[in-house]
Amino acid sequence: MFYDEVTIQVRAGDGGNGCVSFRREKFVPFGGPNGGNGGGGGSVFLRVNSHLNSLVALARQRHYRAGDGGHGQGKGRQGPNGSDVYIDVPRGTMVRDADTGELLGDLTGEGQTLLVARGGRGGRGNEAFKGATRQTPRFAERGEPGESRRLVIELRLIADVGIVGKPNAGKSTLLSVVSAARPKIADYPFTTLSPTLGVVEVDGDTFVLADIPGLIEGAHEGAGLGVQFLRHVARTRLLVHLIDGASPDPVGDYRAINRELEAYSPELAAKPQVVAINKMDLTGAEEKLSALRDAIGAEVGVVYGISAVTGEGVQALMRIVAERLDELPREPPREEVYVFRPRERERTDVTITKETAGVYRLVGEEIERLARMTDWSSYESAERFERILAARGIAARLEEAGVELGDTVLIGDIELEWQ
Repeated sequence: MFYDEVTIQVRAGDGGNGCVSFRREKFVPFGGPNGGNGGGGGSVFLRVNSHLNSLVALARQRHYRAGDGGHGQGKGRQGPNGSDVYIDVPRGTMVRDADTGELLGDLTGEGQTLLVARGGRGGRGNEAFKGATRQTPRFAERGEPGESRRLVIELRLIADVGIVGKPNAGKSTLLSVVSAARPKIADYPFTTLSPTLGVVEVDGDTFVLADIPGLIEGAHEGAGLGVQFLRHVARTRLLVHLIDGASPDPVGDYRAINRELEAYSPELAAKPQVVAINKMDLTGAEEKLSALRDAIGAEVGVVYGISAVTGEGVQALMRIVAERLDELPREPPREEVYVFRPRERERTDVTITKETAGVYRLVGEEIERLARMTDWSSYESAERFERILAARGIAARLEEAGVELGDTVLIGDIELEWQ
């Protein structure tokens, strides 16, 4: 089965906890703190592998988890970093956040990688908190949780030319004649259930031709798996609109396919087309070609007549396609996708809201991270967090908002009692 869209769950590794430790050696009765930092959690990446042509591997395994960072140790030893996870995907893969719809990346180059879930930072050991006024800190930070997100992975085939048309127009037969591709061919609708790529050589030049399964009316709404097929035409520079010479209404077929392209994407409908009617070896095909030229010749120019079975007009059509491709500009280079996105600067602003009587919530990127990395089982660690609230004016703002002793303060998924 051909998979061109899957939803997966990725989870980066958590950072390791910092260590609380003190130097203990003979003749050193008051050794200072030497707890090491925790290691960073592993991250999750997508990586382009040109040997793949489907998302079937992701359909079979939909959950991916990177390794957690190791905890810090005494004598200033840092915990090991967690192992990264690389998920191989085909060229032409688009990645979106399943919950927000945000486009995270468009992977088109061999070996290109995209960071989709960043590992958590390791917590600092008590050696990092040593200072002139706090010479024996007995607390350390917890590791930061790694990012977790659901991703929609969508494959859009990368081809120069796409063949579109109604079912049974002869698209697969044409592809098999002009390239080494061997798509399934039979005399019934919807023989082709997945796109097929073939490389066409014309007078020493080559281009990639894609056989897009037959479109029907309502395809842009998903009829006949239309949406899944239409996405594969999006990257092409030129369309070969193939019309069935055995159809009772070739003009109607041409109009219907163009309506579906327009409904799916105006940009797709605006792509240049080379229009050809197939099966010229059948009786009555010449009359249909003449009628088609009269009806749409003014808007499309030349309408070509071919027979994919006998080869009539096929090479001439491919030469026309190659010439049109030479006239069309290539896609501008895409913005490079970096292996490591620079970590965005955290927002330090804090919003205070009163949810119910006696319940207040603090919202802010930095303060929520600090709360997650605080070891609440340690009195000194909790006291440090209180000092942070006071130093940044958050405690005063809470009191202005009406917080009283015994009230509940929520920070992310942490619940505190105001004292």
